[in-house]
Amino acid sequence: MQWQTIEKVSSDIGLSKEAIRALKKRGIFREKIHWVKAPNGRIFINPHEVQKWISGEKPNVKNLRNS
Repeated sequence: MQWQTIEKVSSDIGLSKEAIRALKKRGIFREKIHWVKAPNGRIFINPHEVQKWISGEKPNVKNLRNS
């Protein structure tokens, strides 16, 4: 699954929910790459891209300009 709740990603990856929210707020986690906001207002995280960030890899920004 590409998008998961903050709670799920927190428990699976080991970052606290507060750390994930702080990384999002500071702009380190980028919208449409690391996170999206669903129509109901909930924030969902892409665990694959977070794992890449943890490993020091660049995010997948391909097709970001087209969205």
